Amino acid sequence: MTAAAPEAPWEERVQRAAHPLAYPALRSARHRPVVRVPGVGVVVNDAAVAREVLLDLDHFSKVGPGAPSDLWTPVLGPSVLLNMEGAEHAALRRALGPLFAPRAVRELVGGGGAGAGDDDGVLPDLTRRLAAGETVDLAAAVTAQAGAVICGMVGLPPTDQAVRSAMAAAGTITGMVRLHRHGLTRSQVTRARAVLERLTAPARTAYRAGDPATVPGRMRDLGLSEREAMGAVGAFVLTGTETVQSFVPRLVAIAHDTGWTGRLLTGDAQVRRRAVEEGLRVTVPTPAMLRAVRADASVGSLRVAAGERVVIATVNCCRAAGGFDPGRPVDPAVRHLWFGAGPHFCLGMPLAIAQVDAVLDALAAASADGRVPVVGRRSAARGVLVPAYRSLELRLGPDTEETR
Repeated sequence: MTAAAPEAPWEERVQRAAHPLAYPALRSARHRPVVRVPGVGVVVNDAAVAREVLLDLDHFSKVGPGAPSDLWTPVLGPSVLLNMEGAEHAALRRALGPLFAPRAVRELVGGGGAGAGDDDGVLPDLTRRLAAGETVDLAAAVTAQAGAVICGMVGLPPTDQAVRSAMAAAGTITGMVRLHRHGLTRSQVTRARAVLERLTAPARTAYRAGDPATVPGRMRDLGLSEREAMGAVGAFVLTGTETVQSFVPRLVAIAHDTGWTGRLLTGDAQVRRRAVEEGLRVTVPTPAMLRAVRADASVGSLRVAAGERVVIATVNCCRAAGGFDPGRPVDPAVRHLWFGAGPHFCLGMPLAIAQVDAVLDALAAASADGRVPVVGRRSAARGVLVPAYRSLELRLGPDTEETR
């Protein structure tokens, strides 16, 4: 086993830039497995306890005071996976499942200029520019890739303008969400609805046309109502795109900082998968998860009452094992916790992983003769929900200690 890397200074900068108040507050509680924080709720910092809460549907729910329903129902409506429980949630999840089958995911990531399957796409251009010796902004490239996938979700051709507009619209809404607030203000809800309506208008048109070549058209074929389809499109756009946009540059930066770039881009699929999973553990795409207490219960050593709020500090649960170390054995309690657990485990995970792989394939294709992408200048993004780099410059260089 290799020695674990210490907590990365740049990761701390990225986290604090996104949430300058909430992130330090969450981290300050990390040494207590469960703690009640006035005005916030019962905060869970232990992975095993967190998994117990996520799997206990009788006592803890995504619907209720302080839960995700408070945040997303006013914007997306009542029928999206983010704010549903029980039989209705299971039925909608089953209906949406075929959209995330391997073939459907490949088509969405590789089609329309989003992935490596199109010679004129974002990622082939990334490969060509790196191989030609140029310096590229990986954050910008991944944003463009994610925007192209959004366009595919809503039924737009991924022109440069459409991609920029889609990402700007999604960022406008998610940027309103802060970890220390229970929900959006009335004016924020009004603004978010207006932005989302503009973003999903093409999806509504595609749904009504019933074209199976579009995601909304396939949703109609799968039996979803128009309201369910529009809610699902909105949810996937808002919760999925920032995850990928954030994660890939942070993974590449961590690999650079810890000497893992060459191994990350190797042709060994198992090595890459472990590195990606370890990167997800360290970056924690979902820094916190919320649940409402449905009935009196226990959370670790604390008793909780119906109506209370539970805040799972995923960032503390996942990062308790230490710094980035793909050679470390995986703790079963932590494994994939950043994507949830049980019936609410992230349905879009296959799409997210496919997008990650597409970018890594593009970077690997540019690497040659002992050269790998080397990180140059970088800056952290502010005013975002998921911590991210605003820019991360890459160029090809030798895979040596001197490049780190």
